[in-house]
Amino acid sequence: MTYRVLITDHPAATLDVERSVFAAAGVDMVVASTTDPAELAVLAADVDAIATCFAHVTAQVLESATRCRTVARFGVGLDNIDVARATELGMIVTNVPVYCVDEVADHTLMMVLALARRLVPFVNDTAAGAWNRSFAPTPVRLRGKTFGAIGLGSIGSALVPRMASLGMNVVGLGRRCGVTDGVTAVDSLEELLSVADVVSLHLPLNESTRHTIGGAELALMKQSAWLINTSRGGLVDTEALTAALTAGSIAGAGLDVSDPEPLPPGHPLRTSSNVLLTPHYAFSSDGSMADLSRSAAQHVVDVLGGRLPECIVNEAVLASPALRASEIVR
Repeated sequence: MTYRVLITDHPAATLDVERSVFAAAGVDMVVASTTDPAELAVLAADVDAIATCFAHVTAQVLESATRCRTVARFGVGLDNIDVARATELGMIVTNVPVYCVDEVADHTLMMVLALARRLVPFVNDTAAGAWNRSFAPTPVRLRGKTFGAIGLGSIGSALVPRMASLGMNVVGLGRRCGVTDGVTAVDSLEELLSVADVVSLHLPLNESTRHTIGGAELALMKQSAWLINTSRGGLVDTEALTAALTAGSIAGAGLDVSDPEPLPPGHPLRTSSNVLLTPHYAFSSDGSMADLSRSAAQHVVDVLGGRLPECIVNEAVLASPALRASEIVR
């Protein structure tokens, strides 16, 4: 039997890796040319699986996919997939939680170093023909400063030795504080914000974490502190951050993600001299993209072949009478 998988969108430049994995398993690809949910719903009507990166797989899309057994995310976060509705409909949802740990940790480290060394203004000024060491604020020594990690999953934990290698003290807030070497646990978000010279977010986005950093939280940070977000844009209240940076309440920010994403043309954060913006690309490298494509495609193949995939995010579906992949070998 030939199965069909809808590719709503994909992170790599080509689908060569996915095509290879699917071809070996007799799975045909339907590649969408749009991410509009209404059009995706039409394409999903006769597929056995959906693989998605950033496109929104809404309840409308899922309900139209009457024979779909699984939704595979090219990535970690699940805020673009209606996981609850997929579970009700008996679909297994998977993600790839560890494909880009080093990349995101390195990107976060890069942002900290770039802010500390005033890298971007110095590079831009020098490229424009100047040779001026005094136009930007004096670079900051990181040794002895405090790095605050909000969330100590794979990426947050990977940052601990990186920051310690710079001579920074690391404080953390998260369930892994007690088992992550080199981290001093704090009792509350308020305590972390008040002591950290760098505040770095490493959380999933859901209703309980949305706007973890808002106006009240920014007011608790040191005036000399930087905020780094390489996780999800919705973790930060963009209006509150813009106001804090404009007022000089904090020293700067490094953002690989934003809310909305992308920021509209002319938004103040696009041109702020104390803000580093990158286009939600911290996850990317030649190695991570290949790992991501292969893993997500393999999850689809496993479910369609009656095997348990490696990373199920809605495990309750396995005990549901609605489970569409009822032949799964547990």
